[in-house]
Amino acid sequence: MLTSDTLAQFAASLRGRVVQAGEAGYDDSRRVYNAMIDRFPKFIVQCRDVADVIRSVDFAREHSLLLAVRGGGHNGGGLGTCDDGLVIDLSGLKGIRVDAQARSVRVEGGCTWGDVDHATHAFGMATPSGIIGSTGVGGLTLGGGLGHLTRKFGLTVDNLLQADVVLADGRLVSASADENADLFWGLRGGGGNFGVVTSFLFRLHPISTVVAGPTFWPLEKAGEVMRWYRDFIVAAPEDLNGFFAFLTVPPVDPYPAELRGQAVCGVVWCYTGPLEGADAAFEPVRAFSEPLLHGVQPMPLPALQGAFDALYPPGHQWYWRADFVNELSDAAIKAHEGFAARMPTMQSTMHLYPIDGAAHRVAPADTAFAYRDARWAEVIVGVSPDAQERAAITDWTKRYWEALHPHSAGGAYVNMMMDEGEERIRASYRGNYARLVEVKRRYDPDNLFRVNQNIRPR
Repeated sequence: MLTSDTLAQFAASLRGRVVQAGEAGYDDSRRVYNAMIDRFPKFIVQCRDVADVIRSVDFAREHSLLLAVRGGGHNGGGLGTCDDGLVIDLSGLKGIRVDAQARSVRVEGGCTWGDVDHATHAFGMATPSGIIGSTGVGGLTLGGGLGHLTRKFGLTVDNLLQADVVLADGRLVSASADENADLFWGLRGGGGNFGVVTSFLFRLHPISTVVAGPTFWPLEKAGEVMRWYRDFIVAAPEDLNGFFAFLTVPPVDPYPAELRGQAVCGVVWCYTGPLEGADAAFEPVRAFSEPLLHGVQPMPLPALQGAFDALYPPGHQWYWRADFVNELSDAAIKAHEGFAARMPTMQSTMHLYPIDGAAHRVAPADTAFAYRDARWAEVIVGVSPDAQERAAITDWTKRYWEALHPHSAGGAYVNMMMDEGEERIRASYRGNYARLVEVKRRYDPDNLFRVNQNIRPR
């Protein structure tokens, strides 16, 4: 039993604040990015420093409290919160330090990728991340990290050099290739199973201006475009990344008025090579088929990374499903066409992120991220600002996924999974699962960190 004195002593030991049910600000504190997730923690600890994190982990362990860890970003599956437990909120840990000479950046666990891009762009550098600036650094990194720079520089975890981790026993340790190497291996794709990562050290690359933007084609050309794209992207220079999407053109500038609200298929491009080589890189795109829009232009990388932020603000309803894909067959394309024609809302979409290039040059067993041989990560998301559309977006997403799953490689990108059960988790780690269990057994034998895509220690 937790007495008021015990809780008061705990709160007094922190620099941050403990927020409880019934207190002012509780509802705001418990609210997460995905409005479909509505949970009621017993305590939310708004940590100010690493000492607060250590004390909170100790408190949860000593009092047998369910523990969830929330970084600075999304977690569409709602795994950054819980009912009747303790939430460690890292959003106050915002420190970033760029070492331009070493080409590295130290990032605390509450940062978003927009924070990182802002800091590193001033030095003309970047590290691979996702496609939305409001994504949290911690969640995306620990699940793998797919985005605009994947083909050129690999996954985010391929650029992780070191991490500081608060373990289940309250110790703060460093994980790298030279120290706690098994933990470092598990962090690179194994999610939040092994502890609370309070800071990350990433390798930086000289990237400042990119040539990027969308090319849209009519939805009725989707089959033709997908067949062209599946062959083109795997043979394209690694300087050119592009993810395929079904989407509705947003009703805002800079999109032409005649296209706004129209369902289309398209590719969102990011070219990182020399600017003088951009025209040649995009020539096959322009030659393929007359598009509705070819909105490719030079821009700062942070502008591309933040391009979707306003379209997907916090507080929308989200339901998503995912798979890895080895082959985009004609049968799969036909199924895609049918569901693309029935997107239930403007923000609902399907993306195919390429995983070849630099990401393929890392062996499946070198990191916990196992699907190095996949060609794409597919994500299907139903999104709406209206809670009354929850059933419609969920039904569309599930039916779409069920139709495409037989064409998949079996597992999924864990950052884009809901709570789907242990079988799906095992499938997503394939041959790496047994080693992950061993790492979990060593660093969290009692499964304190279990509000995640959980790897059980036994």
